[in-house]
Amino acid sequence: MAKAAPKIVLSPSRDIPFDKLILSQSNVRRVKNGVTIENLADSIARRSLLHGLNVRPQIDEDGNETGMFEVPAGGRRYSALAILVKRKRMAGDALVPCVVKAANDPVLAEEDSLAENSEREPLHPLDEFRGMKVLHDKGEREQAIAAHFRVTPAVVSQRLKLASVSPKLHEVYAAGDMTLDQLMAFTVSDDHKRQEQLWKQLDHSVNKSPTFIRDKLTEDMVPVSDRRVLFVGLDAYLAAGGTAPTRDLFEPDDGGWVSDPALLDRLVAEKLDAEAETIKAEGWKWVEALIDLPYGYDEDCREIDATREPPTEADEARIAELRAEADALEEQWAGTGDVPAKVEARVTAIDVELATLSRGRFTYDAQEQARAGVFVGLEADGTLYIDRGYVRPEDEPEDEIVEASDDEVDAIVEPSGDEPADIAAQTASAGADGAAVSTPVAADSDDDDDEVIKPLPDRLVAELTASRTVALQDAFAQNPSVAFAAVLHAMVLTTFYQVRTESCLELSVSRVYFPFQASGLRESAAVKAMEERHAGWKARLPKSDKDAWDAIQQLDGADQAALFAHCAAYAVNAQWEPVPKHGGGRVSAHGVARRIEHANVLARAIGFDMAATGWRPTYENYLGRVTKPRILEAVAEGTEPQKAGLIDHLKKGDMAREAERLLADSGWLPEPLRMPDVEPVLPIADTSVDGEEGEALPAFLGEDGDGDTEDSAYAIAAE
Repeated sequence: MAKAAPKIVLSPSRDIPFDKLILSQSNVRRVKNGVTIENLADSIARRSLLHGLNVRPQIDEDGNETGMFEVPAGGRRYSALAILVKRKRMAGDALVPCVVKAANDPVLAEEDSLAENSEREPLHPLDEFRGMKVLHDKGEREQAIAAHFRVTPAVVSQRLKLASVSPKLHEVYAAGDMTLDQLMAFTVSDDHKRQEQLWKQLDHSVNKSPTFIRDKLTEDMVPVSDRRVLFVGLDAYLAAGGTAPTRDLFEPDDGGWVSDPALLDRLVAEKLDAEAETIKAEGWKWVEALIDLPYGYDEDCREIDATREPPTEADEARIAELRAEADALEEQWAGTGDVPAKVEARVTAIDVELATLSRGRFTYDAQEQARAGVFVGLEADGTLYIDRGYVRPEDEPEDEIVEASDDEVDAIVEPSGDEPADIAAQTASAGADGAAVSTPVAADSDDDDDEVIKPLPDRLVAELTASRTVALQDAFAQNPSVAFAAVLHAMVLTTFYQVRTESCLELSVSRVYFPFQASGLRESAAVKAMEERHAGWKARLPKSDKDAWDAIQQLDGADQAALFAHCAAYAVNAQWEPVPKHGGGRVSAHGVARRIEHANVLARAIGFDMAATGWRPTYENYLGRVTKPRILEAVAEGTEPQKAGLIDHLKKGDMAREAERLLADSGWLPEPLRMPDVEPVLPIADTSVDGEEGEALPAFLGEDGDGDTEDSAYAIAAE
């Protein structure tokens, strides 16, 4: 029968005066790590000594005890106590609780030191979150907790928020079946039931990313940055009974989300109706006020003329006052990296008021105004978009109503009704020249896959090619010869071959609209150039369409060509768009592919380069929308592979912003914006818009009206 192992006897503990203790050379800790000794001293001063020291009697050369004790385990605590003695917060002979081992103990002192430091387990993060919550529940303020543990109040708020997630999800996290990032995403909702339901749904989903979780939990909320909230004002929403916004303490959230869309919509409708009544009181017959003004809202209306009155003396005085205030703010904050949000908001408000006052006032003929109306919508920043002076067909005087010809009727393109659902969620409005103003809904976030380069998201490709289309339209408008050739090509296809999908020119519509577009497209250089050119031609053409034909005949060949190119440019469509997998949509995948193929032919003929238009990959338009492997691929292609290696350890947000800096002047373009590597097309004779000389124009635009174009270079368009 085996003998039982002898029971262990624990080393005795005793209180030893501090001045009898000395550090042992057997302590294995040599490198400073973790909490500093100063901070540890502060902790002991507040909480006293939570763990005793491990000591052994000091032995002299003859093997006799000297009365002193060496500290092989607990050296940092000893050093912290020494600091307290130096600060006179503790007496030099204060008693220190110690576990005393025999000088001749068979276990080496170095082993004790190593074991004490290596066998300790840090708190699980969940225990840390819960521990802070207990302190908070017992009355400790967040600032006090932050001070006690030497973290910022924001960190304490984050940990308290994590502690408030459903206890069932805490169990999942503790078991290792949920990442900390996923748990952080669940903090955007305080509804434990909703959190638990979503996690259960994710059992059957391949996408369990934090971004997806966050989007699902906030899908019934409205961002504070939404134009409706900005229009009503958060204070008004709260005063009407709305709850405080839900915040994401771990990601930028632009102010968070409001959770009562019905209340918000009611407040928006009430305020919008009140604004409409105020505008109608100016003398208009009607005011159509919508949150989302549809694209082409003024298509069937006639715009009436307005007379501009310059700013009054009072307006001029106010303009001078605002400019002085703006100059003072600029001087005060010049060179300052972090400008307060209130200052930025005030500068923006000054700019808006200055723009309004500088335009002066517009007056209308009373008789015309009495039958006309106003379109009102909301801009992306929550301000009103007001477009005055439109007469509907039914309000025209009877003697001025002219029946439309069959050709004119056929030229009118009505919305098909089966556009992608995303279109309905966009804000679209148009200026006096018909230029589109659109704000897309928030884009779906990519699943951040660290290993696989996935295809670009459909919406991102559509947005990128929308930008390319506008820039291509601008370049197209500056190449009249290519415009003639492209239009001729489209006409030949439809006349002789009864096909039009090989062409990217949508000649059956007046304008190309973009069901998907990135924010800021309206402010792009290409759009501004198109709008400026349009305004210039509008000023030259007669006000009445009855006089337009004669006016066009009075233009010389170069002007006619330039006007032709400008009008044709609006029909260029180089945007890729997703199509239903099983057909039945507006367009087919084959049609879109052929459209893009012909757009590339057109671009090569023009010598078009998207990089040359000023497009650069930024966090907002590309890098923040794709996965980390895509970001690294872009940096490697646009700069050097070594530079990609320098940022591969960063978090996605930091990586995207650093990549934006590295790619700023590289000329790199994502695939949807690149020209494919194919054989170049034959050159098309160019006609300079601004120059005095150029190639001969087609006969039908020539001044003499004669000429044979059979062998013209423009025939390339039919190839």
